[in-house]
Amino acid sequence: MSVFEADGFDDHEQVVFASDAATGLKAIIAIHDTRRGPALGGCRYWRYPDERAALTDVLRLSRGMTFKAAMADLPLGGGKTVVLADPARAKTPELMQALGRAVDRLGGRYIVAEDVGTSPADMAEVRKATRHVSGLDSGGGDPSPATAYGVWRGIHAAVNHRLRRNRLEGLRVAVQGVGHVGYHLCRHLHEEGARLFVTDIRADGVERAAREFGATPVALDDIYDVEADVFAPCALGAVINDRTVERLKVAVVAGSANNQLAQDRHGDRLAERGILYAPDYVINAGGLINVQHERMEGGYDRAAAYAHIGRIERTLVELFGRAERDGVPPHIAVDRMAGDRLRAGA
Repeated sequence: MSVFEADGFDDHEQVVFASDAATGLKAIIAIHDTRRGPALGGCRYWRYPDERAALTDVLRLSRGMTFKAAMADLPLGGGKTVVLADPARAKTPELMQALGRAVDRLGGRYIVAEDVGTSPADMAEVRKATRHVSGLDSGGGDPSPATAYGVWRGIHAAVNHRLRRNRLEGLRVAVQGVGHVGYHLCRHLHEEGARLFVTDIRADGVERAAREFGATPVALDDIYDVEADVFAPCALGAVINDRTVERLKVAVVAGSANNQLAQDRHGDRLAERGILYAPDYVINAGGLINVQHERMEGGYDRAAAYAHIGRIERTLVELFGRAERDGVPPHIAVDRMAGDRLRAGA
């Protein structure tokens, strides 16, 4: 398996395969770009079908983090970790400490935080082996509420641009995934009077959203067929693909999941169908912004962090305007904008 020819490889600066026999750790750390600063990105603990799938995921995710940091105007580069979950072994404090040692060997070029399958408690174990970690309870803690806040503000920008509506009251939103981020997004939407349709692989999450927010439960695969104003993917990536892109009955796609487009051509098809796509690495940057504010001199200031996250709405307004002027879909315009910012910060 060649890293250089792998799907998702984009001139990454460094890709590290880490293992620890005693704990069963098998991880891949990808550092994409450090021109703007040290690479920061979460650790995803996931049961991948094989190593190739894990490598593709970490390469694509780390590249997305580079562009995310640039679009959020952060002095950071992009990196990511994936831990290949072993069904025969439980995740242990010792395994997370072994991951910390792997991160520490990179000498500060990469800063790890939590992601799907990991938590602030896991990062506390990583912290025992390296100082190059964020997302701790002593700082901003779980970044999921921050990510959800940014997505909520981003939905405002998209709905205003596509539907010319300033408020979300009465808006129909189909939310795919009501875990950490999806749950908090539903709370914001419900408080503003949106009508929610939700699905998740976990029945208890769907039941909670139905109970607390009056959401309508939808079967997993049926979420693509819901007639709504907004489709909010808040689970895993590549959900806009050949099988789903024609089924959507919405005006806007705006959610927290990373790598929502299976291929760029699916973004082209959304545009052809008149569906406005809010690029994932812009709208879901709230967690990264929050984690960076933990690292500020003087300690974490929640008000300052959330004011920064709120600027996601303004960034999307700028992006949608540029896309229209250039005559290209938003997923093309955003790569150009991020590239401009990377070159300016190099």
